[in-house]
Amino acid sequence: MKKIITYITFLMTSLYSQFDLYPVTDFFGGGIGYSPMYISIEKFPATDLLESLGLNPKQFDSPFVVHGGEGFAHMTGKWRIGSYAGIGSSSISTVTNIQLWKDDDSDGIVDDNETAVYDGNFSPSIEAKVTISLGAASIEYVMPVFQDLEISAGAMMGLGRMNLSIDQYAANPKWTEMFEFAYGPNLPGIDEDSSATVDYYYIVDNVTNPISGFSAANAPGVMSDLSGTFFNFQPYVAVKWQLLDRVGLRISAGFNKGTIGQGRWKLNSRYLIGDSEAYTLSGVTFRTMLYLGL
Repeated sequence: MKKIITYITFLMTSLYSQFDLYPVTDFFGGGIGYSPMYISIEKFPATDLLESLGLNPKQFDSPFVVHGGEGFAHMTGKWRIGSYAGIGSSSISTVTNIQLWKDDDSDGIVDDNETAVYDGNFSPSIEAKVTISLGAASIEYVMPVFQDLEISAGAMMGLGRMNLSIDQYAANPKWTEMFEFAYGPNLPGIDEDSSATVDYYYIVDNVTNPISGFSAANAPGVMSDLSGTFFNFQPYVAVKWQLLDRVGLRISAGFNKGTIGQGRWKLNSRYLIGDSEAYTLSGVTFRTMLYLGL
């Protein structure tokens, strides 16, 4: 029994020596490192309009990852200042189905007997890409727990920018079409057991002129880049653990919010879109930082 009591006393003394409480005095230090931010975005912009293009906004990355760098330094007492800068993007895409249509009765309505399926390669594609860039300064109040462990509460404030680019272009190949003969229908020649005797057949009006028809590869491409700037605010709580003399781990969780006002979206970073919708970038955030410093 005495040995057990002695062992517990020794263990508690060792732990207390490892995690000694901070003295109530000013302390100094700082650090810098890679700090990815994970944002659980509640809603992406123009989701209903993206769905009308055949895209699924739910396929955007969730959580949305912003890759960035972060630095911090003690200012005075238990107050700490810092800065953050990062950028992240996510994209979705689809390949459209093509129907050839000739409005024979000129009524503007698609009738079954007026359409035909286009089964060629290189169908038009639609791609949407969301890019978020953030730059902010932070201030926080540090509450030391042990010598190498701190809890802090603060807020990060700065400017953010969101870009929504919609790219519609042709000549996007289909996977299965890549394994078909590129020169038209093929039939075996004299030697059916050898691919060296395969004959290719072109469909032509006559032996000199090919049939002219629709080719999806000739469709024009259109790209629209929509962007908006917003004031970003993110209150958070962080835990900082000094692993080694000059290496530590910092984890923070908070809530991010920034609003792009109605009519403040720009086309190609130049022209304001007067009837553009308001959008609020909001969601729970989580940051991890492996830093070099004290």
